[in-house]
Amino acid sequence: MRRFDGVDALTIALWAACGAFVLLPIAAILRLAGDGRQLAVLLQGDVLEAAGNSFVSATVSALLSVAVGTVFSLLLDRTDLPGRTALRLLALSPMLMPPFVGAIAWLGILGPTSPINLWWRERFGTPLWSLYGGDGVIMLLTVHSYPIAMLIVSAALRRIPSDLEQAARIGGAGPLRAVGAITLPLLRPALLSSFILVAVGNLADFGIPSIIGLPERYVTVATLVYRYLQSGTVDDPLAVVATIGVVLLVIAVLALVADALLGRRGWELDASAAVIERVPLGPARVPAAVVMWIVVLGITMLPLAALLVQTLLKAPGVPLVWENLTLDNLTRALTSQTALTGAANSVLLAGLAALICGVLGLGIGVVLARTRSRAARGLGAVATAPTAIPGIVIAVAWLVLAPSLGLFNTPWLILVAYVTSFTALVVQAVAAPLSATPAVAEEAARIAGAGRLRALIDISCRMALPAAVSGAVIVAVTAVRELTLSVLLLSPGSQTLGVAIFNFQQAGAFNTASAWSLIVAVFGIAFIGLATRRTP
Repeated sequence: MRRFDGVDALTIALWAACGAFVLLPIAAILRLAGDGRQLAVLLQGDVLEAAGNSFVSATVSALLSVAVGTVFSLLLDRTDLPGRTALRLLALSPMLMPPFVGAIAWLGILGPTSPINLWWRERFGTPLWSLYGGDGVIMLLTVHSYPIAMLIVSAALRRIPSDLEQAARIGGAGPLRAVGAITLPLLRPALLSSFILVAVGNLADFGIPSIIGLPERYVTVATLVYRYLQSGTVDDPLAVVATIGVVLLVIAVLALVADALLGRRGWELDASAAVIERVPLGPARVPAAVVMWIVVLGITMLPLAALLVQTLLKAPGVPLVWENLTLDNLTRALTSQTALTGAANSVLLAGLAALICGVLGLGIGVVLARTRSRAARGLGAVATAPTAIPGIVIAVAWLVLAPSLGLFNTPWLILVAYVTSFTALVVQAVAAPLSATPAVAEEAARIAGAGRLRALIDISCRMALPAAVSGAVIVAVTAVRELTLSVLLLSPGSQTLGVAIFNFQQAGAFNTASAWSLIVAVFGIAFIGLATRRTP
């Protein structure tokens, strides 16, 4: 029987940390909602309406995201479309912009006072299309979700040998027929997986529905929960919100189980050494490239341009002429005490979250990749579980725990929620590359007399440190612009930058909100780009 050693002690300590940050809040929310006294609330009209809106927006946006992501993947990975590398980077960039920032940006393009709608109203008497409402929510959820589907489909597409398509082409099938008869059926598991992941994520999104949906009274579950917590329109709001959170948690778990079961039924393909033969687009090559560039630039660069215009205009809706341009909005934004306090709090909380998640994620990732025990596998499953839990559920869970832990009305409540939500980013960044690295160096250290823990720290931890640092940087950038957790856990003295921008937008200070959104978008994209480029 193997002796208890330092690695076992480390595993127990990591289990304790995961228990405190993951299992404890989940248990708290289950306990609060477990008596079933608030189940009747789920049948009330406003809850049913919000649930219906959430279901429609999440489902339709997931379907559209999968369709757009699949088309983009096929064009960029299977055809001779020119400029594929640059197009791929641009097409993935919407996932680097916070959804609520994207919502503010798109209001400058298709909002009621946008130049497009003002011009159209002058010509035809009515606006072309107002972004406010359910259709706008679905559109923006699609824009910010299709990169996830694109990544999943592209990864699956690279595993499909192109010689299968070539065989179909030799048999007389055209390019479209080969894709429809061979490629798409083999992509079915990836398509279903991306649909489930996108739908679960969009089901609980707060930023886009709050900014785009609420002005037209399009209420989703996320915005309804926010209203319950802020207005106290129901008795025992925490219990009501906990019950709603448990329902969302059950839906997320069932979706993940369905995804796992469907994944097991996927096709198993032998690896092929054949060079990928790209489908020649022929005469359509240049027109397809032009259309692709227009669409991708419209989705990615146009929102940034709109934020810049909104920042420079003296007021929303005024004509875009030189006389109406000013730097006053940027100056006002950078001197706003509310925003500066929020930015300082966000930097502090994001830095602490990055440090804690980096250390915790490094330890879990190394143990998961190198020990391969049941305890390690369970630890990895618990640590990465919050990636499938809606942010609303995590926020409500910590609200339930806050009074008993002394965290109520403190900024540390937001910090622990960040650690719960974002530790998985570092674990995934560490475990994946380390698992693919041979353990020869650790074995050599053990032969030289080092214990298991010493070999793990001296060899594996040092090897995984760059990945952990990159993961921690991504945590910091994600946390500093986060909204869903912060807006639900907000307390006096814990204003964050995301909440400050949201409040500017809700109060009608659109130019100030646009100025800070532009700053967040540019810095976020730059920092995440640097972090991911340095990842091994």
